[in-house]
Amino acid sequence: MKAAAFLDRDGTVIELVHHLTDPADVRLINGAGDAIARLNAAGVPVILVTNQSVIGRGKLTEAGLVAVHDAMSAQLEAFGAKVDAIYACPHAPKVTDPTVIEVHDRKPGPGMLHRAAQDHSLDIKRSFMVGDTVSDMLAGRNAGVAVNILVCTGYGDRFEHPKTSVDHEVADLTAAADIILKHIAIEDTP
Repeated sequence: MKAAAFLDRDGTVIELVHHLTDPADVRLINGAGDAIARLNAAGVPVILVTNQSVIGRGKLTEAGLVAVHDAMSAQLEAFGAKVDAIYACPHAPKVTDPTVIEVHDRKPGPGMLHRAAQDHSLDIKRSFMVGDTVSDMLAGRNAGVAVNILVCTGYGDRFEHPKTSVDHEVADLTAAADIILKHIAIEDTP
């Protein structure tokens, strides 16, 4: 079983747009395409795990979400990059505390990571979670990943929670990929 890179979407891979609904607003964060291409080249499965309350709030349909992801995928393709799978939780939160698990699949719940690990035969205990919010970091912890990496893109530069769930704090996905690839190289060394 392989270690995977679980990536948040908004503020980690693409520019943060509050309640993104229009595929025309999708923009990769600088360096994200190259970072994902490097993970792909190293054989690291890249799994996107994203809370999408816009569906639960009635602002976007499932088909609209597919269109947003198609726009992101097309931009990644320009860098020779791809995500291996996308898991999205459509539930809108009922509480404002991002550390509370309301629904198993909605981050900070571990559900999307666990489903991806099962669906793709991934070793979650050797895997990585990369994101810009406390709910991303707690989803990684709650799922049992080896390393949680907070990026300072998106909301990451305003992270206001105790960093006990953060193993590394880095500028962006490029730096996160460096850490992941270094860990993978060390594991693969005889």
